Amino acid sequence: MNFCSSCGAPVELRVPPGDTLPRHVCPACGSIHYQNPKVVVGALAEWEGRILLCRRAIEPRLGRWTLPAGFMENRETTAEAAARETLEEACARIAVGELYTLFDIPHISQIHIVYRARLLDLDFAPGEESLEVALFDEDEIPWADIAFRSIDLTLRHYYADRRRGDWALHTGSIHPPGGAESHVD
Repeated sequence: MNFCSSCGAPVELRVPPGDTLPRHVCPACGSIHYQNPKVVVGALAEWEGRILLCRRAIEPRLGRWTLPAGFMENRETTAEAAARETLEEACARIAVGELYTLFDIPHISQIHIVYRARLLDLDFAPGEESLEVALFDEDEIPWADIAFRSIDLTLRHYYADRRRGDWALHTGSIHPPGGAESHVD
């Protein structure tokens, strides 16, 4: 950040009084500009045991498969974000269920949240950010082409929980390859 979004003056990177981390501070108007993690929210949408996946039409991971998910908007709940992203990426309507996975991804300053959900009907199609959308049984999942580790882990937890018949909230931290060991429950 180079300039204050409040007054347009150049900002300085410094630790403000009462804080412990460097922030972009405007010496002209005193505004402190915080940069916080982004929240990515999605849905694991089910229909008769099959899962809805989208093949990405955008970077990152263009052409790879993912659950419908994206950045949360201001003034919406995480459940509303999951429903909106599913509608935007898969033109699909869902009934949002329980929170299913929550992963901290500190190396990219993101939090990934996925809800279990139920498709309300089979009226779905690729949205602007998807090349194609399809329902998959477990043996049809394109495992080698899953876009993100958080989605791969979510799907693996889903199928393990389904086999056990015992659903749980799964949480943990995902670190880059070669980084600190991941803690994933």
